Amino acid sequence: MIAKRFGGKSPSTGGKGTVRRKKKVSSRSSSAQSDAKLGVALKKLGATNIPAIEEVNFFMEDGQVIHFVNPRVQASIGANTYIISGPNETKPLQELLPSIVSQLGMDNIAQLQNFANAAAGGASAVEADDDDDDEVPDLVDGNFEEISD
Repeated sequence: MIAKRFGGKSPSTGGKGTVRRKKKVSSRSSSAQSDAKLGVALKKLGATNIPAIEEVNFFMEDGQVIHFVNPRVQASIGANTYIISGPNETKPLQELLPSIVSQLGMDNIAQLQNFANAAAGGASAVEADDDDDDEVPDLVDGNFEEISD
C-alpha cells in the first residue's frame, strides 16, 4: 500500500497527493525586453511623440548620412533628449545630395566643398603623375665610381 501511494509500481501522474506543476513561463526575447525597458525609461523622461516628420538625416564626420524615412520621433525638452527610431539606411552624402542641400549646415557645406576639391584635385593629381613618369632622368655615361670620387 505504501508503494502504491508514493510512486512504486503505478506510473500514473496527477491525482491526489501529487505535487502541483508550476505554470510554464514563456521567456521573452532579449530585444522585446530591451524595447520594454527603453519604453519605461522614455516614459520616466516624459518623452512625447512629434507627429508629421517625413525624414531625418544624421550627418557623420566621415561623409556618411544615416537616413530615416517616416521615423517615429519623440522628444523630452526638459531632459534635452530626442529619440528617433524606425527603419534607416546608411548612405554616402553624394547619393542624397540633390534633395538635402537645404538641410546642410556650415560644417556640411565645408565638407561638401572638400569633397568637390578632392574630386577635382584627384583628377589633376592623376594627370600630374602621368607627367612625372615621362620625365625620367637619363643615366650617366661612364663609370659611377669615377664620378663619385
